[in-house]
Amino acid sequence: MAEFKLYHYDPSLTAAIVFFALFCVSTMAHMYQLVRSKSWFLFPFFIGCTFESIGYIGRLKSAMQTPNWTIMPYVLQSLLLLLGPTMLAASIYMMLSRLIVFLDASHYSLVPVENLSKTFVWADVISFLAQSGGGGMLANAKSAGNQKMGRTIIIIGLAIQIYFFAFFITVLHVFHRRIINNPTKRNLSAVAPWRRFILVLYAASGLIMIRSVFRIVEYITGTNGKLQSSEVYVYVFDASMIFITTVLFNVFHPSRIAFATKDEAPVSSTDNHTIDMPLEPLEHANHNATEADLSDAEGVFVPQGAPGDVGPCWDVSATDDSVLRDA
Repeated sequence: MAEFKLYHYDPSLTAAIVFFALFCVSTMAHMYQLVRSKSWFLFPFFIGCTFESIGYIGRLKSAMQTPNWTIMPYVLQSLLLLLGPTMLAASIYMMLSRLIVFLDASHYSLVPVENLSKTFVWADVISFLAQSGGGGMLANAKSAGNQKMGRTIIIIGLAIQIYFFAFFITVLHVFHRRIINNPTKRNLSAVAPWRRFILVLYAASGLIMIRSVFRIVEYITGTNGKLQSSEVYVYVFDASMIFITTVLFNVFHPSRIAFATKDEAPVSSTDNHTIDMPLEPLEHANHNATEADLSDAEGVFVPQGAPGDVGPCWDVSATDDSVLRDA
């Protein structure tokens, strides 16, 4: 029956090969960066990249089978390309949390920073489960009713993702506005390029949002809609958006923020209750006091030995005022 066709177009072999190669390169780069920097909170991002790479293997296989498609390559590409961006989003949520902590700006977060990652990652998990369950049901549907149920569950999962991603962008924007208007000491002294990284988060969030809106419209319009009847939309609004996102974080890797050392920002001398005062050698000091005068001053130690010998540090806490005036 026509309504049970796996594809409503002939998948392009060339496009599948190109995007498989592109995602493989980006995925291998992320694997290297992950291991080198030990930024383990980015592991979901690496998994998302892997999903995309394997998904295009499935699409490539389907293109080679046209028009006699088999179910496994279709299920592989359908599920993994649907779920890959969800894994990317999980790491992006954690990136913002670490950036806020790095800048010592927890009080600027719309959501308490200790709950920020948990809130969005749990929402991402729910979205992931809904999309995977609906995708599995849709891929194995044997009736129109099962197809409709699968699409509905996917739409719910995508709606959850879009809602929380929009909320995340709001949290990001509010934090950005607050820290620009009222900088912290940490963000004024930080060497790490946090301003640029915030722009990268905006860009990545926007790209994933475009892709998610495309997907939800695709499933709402169904098999008779224009989006499911032409493959070009998949590559323009899904593949390209996600690939650019992965490359953004290859170029601007989050480990530069996550593991920037705390001593990057200089510590104020008043924090340790000390004052740095340059000391001059005794023979170059601009005063007329003799050794006898100095030895009479209470609490002052005159070093013994040959001229030029370096003695202990001066204790000026109890020095006679007259000596200080003479100095």
